[in-house]
Amino acid sequence: MKLNAIILAAGKGTRMRSLNNEISKVGYPLLDEPLVNYVIDSVEDLINGETIVVIGFGGEYTKKIVEKRAKTVWQREQKGTGHAVMQAAPILEKCEGSTFVLSGDVPLLRKESLEAMIAHHKENNADLTILTAKPASNFGYGRIIRDERGFVIKIVEQKDANEKEKLIKEVNAGTYLFNNKKLFEQLKNLNADNKQGELYLTDTISLFIKQGYKVTAYTLEDSSEMLGTNDRAQLAEAESLMRKRINTKHMLNGVSLEDPQNTYIGPYVEIGQDTYIGAGAHLLGKTKIGINSRITGSTHLENTEVGENNIIISSHIVGAKIGNKNTIGPMARMRGECVIGNCTRIGNFVEFKNVKFADGAKCAHLTYLGDTIVEENANIGCGTITANYDGYNKFVTHIGKNVFIGSGTTIIAPVTIKEGAFIAAGSTINKDVGEDDFAIARERQINKEKYANVIRQRAKDIKDKK
Repeated sequence: MKLNAIILAAGKGTRMRSLNNEISKVGYPLLDEPLVNYVIDSVEDLINGETIVVIGFGGEYTKKIVEKRAKTVWQREQKGTGHAVMQAAPILEKCEGSTFVLSGDVPLLRKESLEAMIAHHKENNADLTILTAKPASNFGYGRIIRDERGFVIKIVEQKDANEKEKLIKEVNAGTYLFNNKKLFEQLKNLNADNKQGELYLTDTISLFIKQGYKVTAYTLEDSSEMLGTNDRAQLAEAESLMRKRINTKHMLNGVSLEDPQNTYIGPYVEIGQDTYIGAGAHLLGKTKIGINSRITGSTHLENTEVGENNIIISSHIVGAKIGNKNTIGPMARMRGECVIGNCTRIGNFVEFKNVKFADGAKCAHLTYLGDTIVEENANIGCGTITANYDGYNKFVTHIGKNVFIGSGTTIIAPVTIKEGAFIAAGSTINKDVGEDDFAIARERQINKEKYANVIRQRAKDIKDKK
């Protein structure tokens, strides 16, 4: 069966109450990933036809998110969900097969649920299958009315339901699987005879039933999957549920979480067995962590690869590649595509920007290295700075194997310090240093006897004159 998907992502999201008119409703982040990406994730592997995202308000924002994974069509005027689906007609209306229609703001829907919905659709030879649920509270949802054979004969909205119908627990979850050609045929029969003057996709259900088409419903096992995100409170609720789902998956795969309720792991993160994640950690983007590592103290890792047997404490690392058996932090920061080798030590209050740090190198504390290559077993002393920027250009510092950089050294790039060199503490280095050379660049110390009293008296005199 040819299977397509239409994802509705044109809505404004007024209840998000944002001052930013560029962001779309489906672009709001959940665990640092846009809502619409979760919806595409749930259906992507099932589709052998077209995936189409209908964009409107904040459309350019949404387009940038989805354009590598789906086609986009514009709903320039907001005339309802039926009108939104109509925008896919030039691509789909003549196609055979079936088409999912999903909302772009329902991030908890699982691939497994959609697979079961497809199987139900095929088994019943249905023209339309409606995804339904039985939430703890059915208030506000359209009730599903079935005949004695279990087929859907109508959906009754809350405002129209009688007392008996209000007791029905099964409600419309807002996801549909249509016979594709029949969908686009019946969309032409929609009318805007309602208070909003809009074309509603849900009106196609009654049109299908009037035509004698077979309409069935598949009920979700977990009603939380139908949760939409219409405001920031619902967004927070969805994030909490998704966080629990993701964290449980990792724990069942052999990862220890100190406090699952306060651990934030994105949907694309991979973590190896026997790794320990401390409370407050944020692991986001396409971060990948190997086995038997220890990540503690509110560490933030984003799009970072971490090897095996590492210890990372209270650090903020973005876009780095880290080897094995390293100790990093507390309070280390890395940015700008750093590459860290094996068995290194990067200590507290160290910042790296675009640094290549080779096996066995050490940088224990209070240091900034930018655009720097550090070779094997070099030692960078406390308070070292590479001055790599002149206001217009970035320059590289190259530190060779077994180099020792004394504390408080400033290196003014571009500079190469060759293998085995020794830099005296407190030096300002702006020239290359040769292999095994000793470099010292500072004024000789002069002690003036009792001159401190002169300086203090001078300062006191200035103060007394004020």
